[in-house]
Amino acid sequence: MIRTSFLSLFLLTCSCCSLAFATEESTEQSILQLIESYQPEARKLLKESVLINSGTMNFEGVRDVAKHLQTAYAEAGFETRWIDGSGFGRAGHLTAQMGTQGVKFLLIGHLDTVFAKNSGFQHYEVIDEHHHKGPGITDMKGGNIIMLQILKALQASGALSNMQVRVVLTGDEEKSGEPLSAARAELIAAAKWADVAIGFEDGDSDPTTAVISRRGAISWTLDVKGRPAHSSQIFREGYGDGAIYEAARILNTFRERLSVMPNLTFNPGIIVGGTESHIGEDANATAFGKGNVIAQTVQAKGDLRALSPEQVDMAKNTMLAIVQQNLPETSATLIFEDGYPPLAPTQGNKKLLSLFNQISQELDYGEVVAVNPRNAGAADISFTSGHVKMAIDGLGLMGDGGHTINEVADMRTFEQNMKRAALLMYRVANTPGFVD
Repeated sequence: MIRTSFLSLFLLTCSCCSLAFATEESTEQSILQLIESYQPEARKLLKESVLINSGTMNFEGVRDVAKHLQTAYAEAGFETRWIDGSGFGRAGHLTAQMGTQGVKFLLIGHLDTVFAKNSGFQHYEVIDEHHHKGPGITDMKGGNIIMLQILKALQASGALSNMQVRVVLTGDEEKSGEPLSAARAELIAAAKWADVAIGFEDGDSDPTTAVISRRGAISWTLDVKGRPAHSSQIFREGYGDGAIYEAARILNTFRERLSVMPNLTFNPGIIVGGTESHIGEDANATAFGKGNVIAQTVQAKGDLRALSPEQVDMAKNTMLAIVQQNLPETSATLIFEDGYPPLAPTQGNKKLLSLFNQISQELDYGEVVAVNPRNAGAADISFTSGHVKMAIDGLGLMGDGGHTINEVADMRTFEQNMKRAALLMYRVANTPGFVD
């Protein structure tokens, strides 16, 4: 009797497991089929979005792209919200959300492009079956549409009932508003809420890679002062070495001390010096001086990119120490400004990539590996660092020529990345303990 009961229980358990597996497999097939059926509408939405100029400073255009997407999200049943950007000098951001139970997903995109309102690149062109051309098509209007279609498919299949989703589409990714703390407040708040962050930038536009680490980017300003005098007195006691020699010492020592650090870069992008010198907010510089006068001032501006907060702190401390070791009769100050934080390659991010790679291979799209962080610039997903349990980026529409008038999308990656990312979300949400 006991053996018979045990056998019955075992068979019942196996039957339940098989049924659950079959149900999950059926749901995944439904998601994939829905995505395939959405392709004509998705391409129509993409073209409409690309044809709306939304250069960062074209506030009206950014708002128009937001309205275009807001309508689509509202029709899909999402609660949407427009966040006015006047407090940080930009158009604003669009958010959408749905769900009250399950894993919390944050999906990230941006509404703006690098193409100003007066840009000559304003058209959409179908080059051939697999290549479409247009301003912002890969960076990142294609990613925005991919995101929307994924959520529609998850909802239509019933899979979204087991997820909580927030979408944040910033309006100033290409040229951040100021103060940056205000411009990214909504994104950071969403990151603190979320378990998993997924970015739909185009990464390095290679479907065999995904981004699990991005270097942060911060700006710095170096101001150097010297004692002005006739050039014949340079190096003498009481006259010193002048501002230009001191600036040269500082910058070269930066290079000698820090250039050997892996994944760390720093670049003095502009420098000006003389009796008087100044770099304006618009990066235009002015200077006055003479060859027979010891330079009184130098100003230089640049950036610093690092892979982790610890690397940022190390670089800052090293640079500040160098700045304080002044040549005779000179002084210098170094100021760091707020910027994009680094997205470190955490174990959680690696786990998410491993699952994405598994899904890609199951779909016969090939292996996916982590992109070299030197090939991935700063992006909005970096603001989730330290808040979410795992993050991945670079799942958008891919191609070539981003930020140029030759921006072309490989439309094969449109449907491909919809399918890969949709199954990624589904499996994360339905694998017990995956995000713990």
